[in-house]
Order: sequence, then structure tokens, then C-alpha cells
Amino acid sequence: MTAGCVSSQKMSAAIDPAAQELQDDLREIGQRINHHEDNIKYFKGLENKLEESIVSMKAALEEYDKASVSATVNADVMSEQGTIGEILKNDKSAAALLCLMKNQAKALAFEHSLTKDVLGIVATLGKVDDANLSRLLAEWLGLEKMLAVVCKTHEGVNALEAYNEDGLVDKSLGLHGFAANIGRPLSGRFLVICLEDIRPYTGEFIADDPQRRLALQEPKLPNGETPPGFLGFAVNMITIDNTCLYHVLNNGHGLRESVFYNLFSNLQVYRSREEMLEALDYVGNGAISLDGGMIRQHGVLSLGQNLANTGVKFPNGSGNLSNHESYFEIERKMKETQWKKDQALSDMQREQMLLDHAKLNHEMKKKEILQFLSQSSLHSPQSPKDNGSDSDMVLN
Repeated sequence: MTAGCVSSQKMSAAIDPAAQELQDDLREIGQRINHHEDNIKYFKGLENKLEESIVSMKAALEEYDKASVSATVNADVMSEQGTIGEILKNDKSAAALLCLMKNQAKALAFEHSLTKDVLGIVATLGKVDDANLSRLLAEWLGLEKMLAVVCKTHEGVNALEAYNEDGLVDKSLGLHGFAANIGRPLSGRFLVICLEDIRPYTGEFIADDPQRRLALQEPKLPNGETPPGFLGFAVNMITIDNTCLYHVLNNGHGLRESVFYNLFSNLQVYRSREEMLEALDYVGNGAISLDGGMIRQHGVLSLGQNLANTGVKFPNGSGNLSNHESYFEIERKMKETQWKKDQALSDMQREQMLLDHAKLNHEMKKKEILQFLSQSSLHSPQSPKDNGSDSDMVLN
């Protein structure tokens, strides 16, 4: 046997480097396919698990709603009449006088002109189901805002107060005239909120929520979760009468997105002061905690303890438990779980796209190898013994 013949046999016995590279590429693509398939199985399992948790939490919330029907109202919880009674104690306030106009016969002559555009007093326009939270929200706003008069139009505001030629208040007209007639003159200034002038919330609402709560952007940690102890936004913890959820303003806005968003903005509510302070970097427009902590704004905190009993508070909604801490916690966790489920679905869809792309590359690479083998068999003479050495490449 000649040396040339031996050399030819050695070359044919070894797989061509180009063929080896193609087979390595094919094997790598196959590994990627397995990796994406494993990821899809994981995300699918995670999605199913999260969906089960959501269903369970929805059931828990429904149980709270059922339990609320027979719940016993705490003695400290105020009724609407109790709130009005506390307002009347501020006997020289505009709020007290307007409440009297609804209750006293001598006010009838003034009622139409003075109150036709008066929507009410801030403290009576919403209800809070938890007495402690009601007290905290009242403290946050302060007595002046709790007693603020809410008017629909400029006309309603102008009816409350008139001025003489010198620009001084004419105490014979408007609310001052009524106060003088009943011997209870107005003392000092009073706030009036004109709905025509305030800027309402214009964002989205929480889907399928009969209370039309605002879909505000919740604070998020770098991992995508809400800070521990975050219960929600104060503006969404006010229960509003159905008649005031829509079309309070001519543009169709209701009380929540107008008056209460103007008062509370994005005020956050936390379970404890400690958790609130831990989330300080994520507090935008102030925060309160159920144990009495208050952050007015960045760098401004209310310390100490309010020992005075806040007389004017929001009335109790219905004595139900729907706004209690545990309810908020379940509701928050359900939103967080829904977010995780959406993320899992998004990740699974991304993995499916990568899998489809990898499978396409796999098929293309197989065709490339078959084409290479076909060309190799035509241009490389092989002995019968070595025939098919390149064809031993694995196509998987």
C-alpha cells in the first residue's frame, strides 16, 4: 500500500472540521430548545399556582363581604347624624349654619338661594368604615378642611357671601345675613371648594369597581413588589354614595376624582409607622399609618401623639368590615399576585417565541448539514470501507 493511499484513508476516517462545527451548532440549538421548554413548563406551573391563589383570595374577600352584613358596629364609630351633631358644636361656623338650614323652619326663606348649588360639607360627603382610619383622615385634613363647604358652581359660591362698595363683607346678605337673623353670627373665615375650579383626576379607574376607585400607580420596590405594610391610597378608602359617583360636575366627574382627590391626592396608608418609614423613598404626597404615623411631605413628619379627640370625623359607612386592615392586606396581596401572574404569562410568551425561533433554526441547521453531507459525498472519493463516515453525524 502506497503512502498516498494511507494518507487518504486517515483523512476519510476523520470527520471534516466543518461538519463537526455544524454538528456542534445543532447540538447547541437542541440544548436551547430543551432550556426554553423547561422554562415554559416552569412559568405555566407558576401561572396556575398564582391563579389558584387569586381565586382563594377572592373567596376570602367575599367572606368578608358576607360577614359585614351581621358585623357589630364599634361604639366609637360615628353615624352620619353623629357627624352632623359634631359639626353643629362648631356653632359659629358656616358648616354648622348650613346644617341648620336643613333642619330649621326659619331657614326656608333662604334655603333655595343659598343652598341650591351647595353640595354639602366635606365631612358629610363620604363615609369611612373604620373608626381609627376616620380619625386619622380627619386629623390629616384638619378641622378647617373637614368643615369646608363644597359648591358646584361660581354662582353657588357668590350666593354665600356678598360685598359692599368698600369691598367689605355685607353681613346682611348671604350666609352672614342668615347667621344674623338667627343670632349666631359667623366667626372668622371658612373654606369653600368650588367644583368648577378644581382640577379632577383624569386617569383610569379600577375595572369593574362599583365605587369607581382610582387606578393610581402603587409604589413599587426594585423587585416589582409593593412596600411591606402598604394598604392603599386614602382617596380610595372613602365610601361614596352611589348618587355622587357620577356626574356631580357638568363634565361627568364624581366626588372621588374631584373633591376627595383634591383633598387627599396620592396620600398613602400603611399598616404601621415602622413600615411607613421603611418606604419613605416611595412616598410622594404624604403617608399615614394606622398606628398614628404621619408624613406630611418629604422631610416633614408629624411626631408625638394627638391626645385630643377629633370631634368631626367621617361617618361610618355601614358597619361592615370591608375596609379593615386584613381586608386591605388581602386586597393588596391579590393585586400583587395578579401582577406576578401577568409577569409569568409575559415571560412564558417570551420563552415561547424564543422556542419557536430555536426550532426554526434547528430545522435550518439540519438542512444545512444534509446539504453539506450531500456535497461531501460528491466531491470526496471514499473507499467502500470508509463510505458514509460523515453520514454518521447525528441529526437531532
